[in-house]
Amino acid sequence: MTTVQRPAGRVLTAIVPCPPGWYARWQFGEEHFVSYPVIAWALAKSADGQAKVVGVDAAGLWPGGDEEQPGGAFVRYIFQPVESGAPDDVFNPVQSPTEHK
Repeated sequence: MTTVQRPAGRVLTAIVPCPPGWYARWQFGEEHFVSYPVIAWALAKSADGQAKVVGVDAAGLWPGGDEEQPGGAFVRYIFQPVESGAPDDVFNPVQSPTEHK
């Protein structure tokens, strides 16, 4: 089992890979949205023992994490079958520039 300790007592445990097609959508400003591919699902435990499942995206972020996108707010998870293509607002920070749309 992998455990990732974060400041303020947040801990990720039971990390498992995420199948393709899941995205975490974030909002930056009133009309700007970005969807990052979710790469793993994890159990996030707070210092008081409460737990919830969160998606860790390709930028290494998750809702409620201490390192959320500056100026960004998590909106929701979305699923889009691989054969349908990626959402229009997708950005994958681990792809080379030539692989981006």
